Amino acid sequence: MITFRSLRLVRGTKVLLDGASLMLPPRARAGIIGPNGSGKSSLFAALRGELLPDRGDIEMPAGWVMAHVAQETPAVDRTAIDYVMDGDPALRAAEAAIAQSEATGSGEEIALAHEAFGQIDGYTAPARAGALLAGLGFASVEHTRSVREFSGGWRMRLNLAQALMCRSDLLLLDEPTNHLDIDAIVWLEQWLSNYPGTLLVISHDREFLDGVASSVLAFENATLMLHTGDFSSYERARAERMAREQSLAMRQQREVDHLKSFIERFRAKATKARQAQSRMKALARMELIVPAHVADAVRFEFRDAGAGPDPALTLEGISAGYGSTPILRGVDLTITAGARIGLIGANGAGKTTLIKLLAGLLEPIAGERREGRNLAIGYFAQHQLEQLRPDDGPLTHLLRLSPKAREQDLRDHLGQFGFSGEAAFQPVGTMSGGEQSRLVLCMLIWQRPNMLLLDEPTNHLDMDTRETLTMALQGFEGAVVLVSHDRHLLRTTADELLVVADGAVHRFDGDLDDYRVSVVKGRSAAAAPAGPGARQDKPRTDENASAQQRGKGSRPVAAPSPSSSSSSSPSSLSRSGAASASTLASVATPASARTSAAPRQAKQGNRARKPIVDRIARIESRLSTLNHERSVVDALLASGQLYSAEYRDKLNDTLADAARTVQAIEQLESEWLECQQALEELSTGEA
Repeated sequence: MITFRSLRLVRGTKVLLDGASLMLPPRARAGIIGPNGSGKSSLFAALRGELLPDRGDIEMPAGWVMAHVAQETPAVDRTAIDYVMDGDPALRAAEAAIAQSEATGSGEEIALAHEAFGQIDGYTAPARAGALLAGLGFASVEHTRSVREFSGGWRMRLNLAQALMCRSDLLLLDEPTNHLDIDAIVWLEQWLSNYPGTLLVISHDREFLDGVASSVLAFENATLMLHTGDFSSYERARAERMAREQSLAMRQQREVDHLKSFIERFRAKATKARQAQSRMKALARMELIVPAHVADAVRFEFRDAGAGPDPALTLEGISAGYGSTPILRGVDLTITAGARIGLIGANGAGKTTLIKLLAGLLEPIAGERREGRNLAIGYFAQHQLEQLRPDDGPLTHLLRLSPKAREQDLRDHLGQFGFSGEAAFQPVGTMSGGEQSRLVLCMLIWQRPNMLLLDEPTNHLDMDTRETLTMALQGFEGAVVLVSHDRHLLRTTADELLVVADGAVHRFDGDLDDYRVSVVKGRSAAAAPAGPGARQDKPRTDENASAQQRGKGSRPVAAPSPSSSSSSSPSSLSRSGAASASTLASVATPASARTSAAPRQAKQGNRARKPIVDRIARIESRLSTLNHERSVVDALLASGQLYSAEYRDKLNDTLADAARTVQAIEQLESEWLECQQALEELSTGEA
């Protein structure tokens, strides 16, 4: 158990926490949220003993092993897999004990050292480290590469793998998804779901928090609020609490205004003086309710750029890469006006290459790229942060783009992004990563693009700014091509998903949930060892592998049905037994009888299945619509736009809509389970 008692944390002149007291139960799985600069990382530093509280204390069990992700990775010559295994101190201590005993000890000491090594699963350590590296996207040939050969983002993955390798009781993860693609995030969610210790994770990724956290620890008004439940339930509870507080504050304010009015009118009249004095005492005793406060966040929208060309951009037979080696081959893509495309796939597959090609920053090796007339591209990429001039402020950057623009217009635009007053002159070099990202977005929007190319725009942005970007993109009328590991942003922005894999680009016929299922299935198939008598497929050529991958990705990925469930599930085991019995029965049945009966049984089974399958399809379609509506409502409630007095009625209507949507989703999910059960019973009967 972790206990905070009257905790006060101060950094410089800013009070981060003041009087925070709470207890986290054993094996808690808490997502820590709050705006940038609220104190989340400082809390982690206090837990690690690197920052002493200004008042109060933190208690945790003695002897706990704590793991966290290092922010710096030395450029060492150790192999990646050895670097990851360094994260297990017990393993390295056991190895050292073996080496010492073999050098100077007796046979008994050597045996005891090896026994201790086996008790901590030391012999499986390379396999465990290799599984961590594979899950985080490292190819098997990279496991023996030197750490110094990897780029910064991949080194951060190595640090994450090292933290996961540690036999920890408490795991601290600070923005672990920032350098991961969706495939690796899906794997990390699964790994963390089996983590046996206490997990504290800082993240601005709402879907990741929903996947790994069973409680939320929120920084609010220099204190900590603990909510039991996932992030989505926290958002709903917070919206309802703020609505109640706002309503109570407004009601009390009306009473205060009435008392003050009476006092002002009658305090000078002798006949009413006693009543006026009584009301003054009541007003003095009244404990004022502080109105619900939503932290200030940026509020921006895209400027009207007029109608864009249609089609906006066309690629025909494109091969592209760096030097003479193509990363993408044979790409045919047409982006229409108003298209909203999300690019998904593993890191290194070519998503950034494709978006640079679309932006015109990369010349194709072969094929043709054609722009529509009057196309105005707005391109956001992480490397653009490096192009900001550290000694110049936001206003100077905008003036460089539009030297003839009125300064007041530029300052009004900057104010929407949080750069008002003196902040318009703050040198970029002193800004945080989130502030620099906001400045790049500010500059991009000022140029009135009619097609947006966004490559990981949410890195370094806090949750409020991500929501503002999401809402702004929903109102943008031009074409959007988006690369992001933020699945909430992809869900609410993209209408079409393109998978970049194996040098090809193809449409994914499904949503992000389907893609997640395909990733999990793909990893399971790759990890499943072949049995002693299993058939070993011949190695595929790269061309065949690419064709198979393209075919796999282009098919819709449906929810697993009883007939295709994993063999580890109880229902599939029972069906396996039924199938075996059926096979034995068929041996004793004449071949002619089996031949004539099989088509008739199949036809009857298909007739019985069809209405159920059709019903499932309708339910899934309706669920997809309702889940989208729910995400839009949740985003609106989280944005804080409805908590002022003039939007009170709309807030009540929105909360009612959210409740009805949740109820409808729960009912449809119940019906979906009933249909799946009916299908399973049919399958069992047929077997």
